[in-house]
Amino acid sequence: MLSLRDLWRRHKRKVLVTAGVLGSGYFLYKLYDAHRHRLADLERQLASERENDEFIKAQMQVHFENIQRIADTTTLPHAMHYLSCRIAEDLDLSHLTNRLMRGKGQPNTLSSSEKLQLWDRLKILSFTRMVVSIWAVTLLSLYIRVQVNILGRHLYIATARGLGSSNLLEDAELIDRDDQQKFLANADFLANHGLSTLISHMQTAATEVLKAKQLRDFFDTTVLQQIIMQILDMFMSMGSPHHWVDCLMPEDPRLYKFAMASSSDKTNPPDFTQFNQLMVETREVLSSGERPGGGE
Repeated sequence: MLSLRDLWRRHKRKVLVTAGVLGSGYFLYKLYDAHRHRLADLERQLASERENDEFIKAQMQVHFENIQRIADTTTLPHAMHYLSCRIAEDLDLSHLTNRLMRGKGQPNTLSSSEKLQLWDRLKILSFTRMVVSIWAVTLLSLYIRVQVNILGRHLYIATARGLGSSNLLEDAELIDRDDQQKFLANADFLANHGLSTLISHMQTAATEVLKAKQLRDFFDTTVLQQIIMQILDMFMSMGSPHHWVDCLMPEDPRLYKFAMASSSDKTNPPDFTQFNQLMVETREVLSSGERPGGGE
């Protein structure tokens, strides 16, 4: 018994130090092991989030490609064809050419002044039709591209907001498909509502530019390009800086929707919907850039 006490007195410090070292080592090991498990859990969580992120991006890309495919294969070709038909209908030159042809075959049916008036009218309307076609087709294509990009931006934002959710796509506030379709279908506004104003303003510009041009004047591609740009510049200088946007889309989307509603729904303006928001954003984008169609 005395030997044990003596041994304890002699080696107490060493025993305590050894126990402390062992205890500290065990404690550090437990800390390391817990930290390692936390890192492993974090890596699994990050891997899961990356998988979800890739899934969301893939779904978003598919949805955006569907919208773009609809625009490229359905909306744009339909709108272009319909617009071309409306331009040909509203700027039909056959009645002028027929009168001139009859006057050529029957010289006494038209006086010299009447022939000059018909030729001058044909000159102005021909340039009007050409410039309207160039401007309308170009701006309609731009308008539809803006629509698709706005839908894509909304899709991206809505998807990004849902990244932390277990039901990512379900929680994201995507634009309603009906509103998407109505938004894309609004590409026909130019042909149905804005074309008459566009033709009137473009004809005024063409009349002003062509009043100094005679039918006998020399025309080549350079002169033709200059005349087209002069007409476009004259048109763009009319009214407010962004007056041309009113030819592409309604000034107030709520009023346009209200006008298109049935008579039973005309008592009160409709609520400001996602469709209205998309239209407002489209107008802001179109009005924010440099004027289209003008020259330097």
